[in-house]
Amino acid sequence: MRAELSVRRSEPRQRTGILWWSGQILSWLVLFVVLALIAVMIVVPKLGGATAYTVLTGSMRPQFPPGTLVVVKPTDPGQLRIGDVATYQLVSGEPEVITHRVAGIGSSLAGDQQFIFRGDANNVEDKPVQPEQIRGRLWYSVPLLGFVNNALTGQQRTWLTWIVAGGLIAYSLVMFAGAWRERQEQ
Repeated sequence: MRAELSVRRSEPRQRTGILWWSGQILSWLVLFVVLALIAVMIVVPKLGGATAYTVLTGSMRPQFPPGTLVVVKPTDPGQLRIGDVATYQLVSGEPEVITHRVAGIGSSLAGDQQFIFRGDANNVEDKPVQPEQIRGRLWYSVPLLGFVNNALTGQQRTWLTWIVAGGLIAYSLVMFAGAWRERQEQ
């Protein structure tokens, strides 16, 4: 009697179970959220020449509660209108800023243009603001994202961007390697 050996190829694994689908959905969801956060916080403001700030107080409640990320795009102060939300320097040339709504536009006794701002939740108007103090008009805002913005310094944002980019590249290489391996097994 002769013993016959047959070479049997293993069947490719079917990837259709609930755990596999859950893992796929979760990984794509995490990827989408991370990319969206980077786009909203870093990429879009940089491309638009804008600056991201965090609302720290309740002066702009209910529309902009503390922790809201506000992205401000530079604008000519002459284009500001009553009702616009804008960011201005508390003291000209200093980094501290306030984001409030334009409540009035007028002139000083010397004839210089002035802007009057007031927080939506405030009963009192801010001190008059000179055009050179204005950093820009509100472009867009994202609730709660300001907390993340405050937690990261500029250098940390740069590193985070590089880490996420590297992670995405590594993830794509793993996916390509897995697909290549599956094709070789067929």
